[in-house]
Amino acid sequence: MSAAKIRVLMAKPGLDGHELGAVTVARALRDAGMEVIYTGLHQVPEQIAAAAIQEDVQVIGTSIYSGSHLGLMERVVAELKRRGAFGQFLLLVGGPIPPSDVSKLKAMGVDEVFSSRSPMASIVRYIEEHAPQRANV
Repeated sequence: MSAAKIRVLMAKPGLDGHELGAVTVARALRDAGMEVIYTGLHQVPEQIAAAAIQEDVQVIGTSIYSGSHLGLMERVVAELKRRGAFGQFLLLVGGPIPPSDVSKLKAMGVDEVFSSRSPMASIVRYIEEHAPQRANV
């Protein structure tokens, strides 16, 4: 019996229109055997939380290049908490995140932060090692 594919929601919160990083990561995750649902550009935190719950994913990956990562992720975490879903997902952020903001993101509930220069293999490996197991497989 084969293991179920890891399901990942890839989201672009906010007004950031730079999607190359999100698409590149999504492709790498798909090539690694994961199922990726890409929400597209300009998603609000409410849409991200709703999509993660509806799609029954294990991982929420966000790509933020606008510099508004702290505010946007604070809102995503708050929305997940409001819906009673915080802690059900591995929550990741990628982009040009200043090192000084990594601890702030983790303190608010983000599981891991990947810089724009993170190797795809390290992102894949992290997800494979940390994604929550599905209860109904």
